[in-house]
This record gives sequence, structure tokens and C-alpha cells, in this order.
Amino acid sequence: MNPLLQIAYRLRKLAYRLLRIRTRGAKVMMFNEGGDILLIRNSYGSTHLFVLPGGGIGRRESPQDAAAREVKEEVGLEVEDLHFVACYSNRSEGRRDTIHLFTARADGRPQADAMEVAEARFFALDALPENTSAATRRRIEEQAGRRVRDGRW
Repeated sequence: MNPLLQIAYRLRKLAYRLLRIRTRGAKVMMFNEGGDILLIRNSYGSTHLFVLPGGGIGRRESPQDAAAREVKEEVGLEVEDLHFVACYSNRSEGRRDTIHLFTARADGRPQADAMEVAEARFFALDALPENTSAATRRRIEEQAGRRVRDGRW
């Protein structure tokens, strides 16, 4: 874990809370040919949790373009068959965030970027790591039809 990245993450989090900044993000439920899902562990924040790849949407960037860019930056994979799923609101981390969720397909082996991402792997849906985030588990349950989407991340 990069200590400078962790400090920057905490300072940014504090600024969002104090300034009540609204943010927009994109997350991707990326599946390989076998139906396994791509999960990552970030090198900042809750570094022990596996989450969906994604990140912030630039000022003049579409949510779709941000989703594809973030996956490419974080794990080096090109997205295929990118489809919008839903928008969610997120009030965690002291900010008001809108998250655009997509599904996509990718071929190849993910390579963690070593800056923001500590680990990236595909997992079978019935063999997720125990330390998969609660929000990620909710999205997977929604996608499988075992849970109704309520619009909250």
C-alpha cells in the first residue's frame, strides 16, 4: 500500500465532506467468457475489500466512456458489449455520489495497474472471496434476479 496515496485519499474524502461536493462515477460488472466476474482490491481506502472496477467520470466525459477508460486504466482490459444497468445514489464517504453501473465482457487476463489497484482477478459467482464488499454483493444479487434494485449503492 502506497502511504502517499492513502493520505491523498483521506484528504480528498475530507474535502468532499466539508465542501459537500457532488460526484459522478462509473462501475463495471465485467464478465469473462466463462461467466466469472472481475473484482479488484484498491491500494487506497478499504484495501482489504474486493470491489467492482470503476472510478470517476470526467467533466466532459460520458458515463460509458468513463467506464471503459477506468477498466483499461485499472486492469488493462478493453471492454466489449458495454451495457448500462442502472444509476445508484451513494452517500458514503461523506459525499453525494451518483454511480452509473454497467455490464461488459472482456477477454484476457487482468493486470493490476500497481498504483490504484493492488489485485485484480476473475471469480466464479458461486465462489466470491469472503472480503467482497457488501455493495458489490448487492449488485451481483440484483444482476442474478435475487434482489430488487432500490437505487441505493
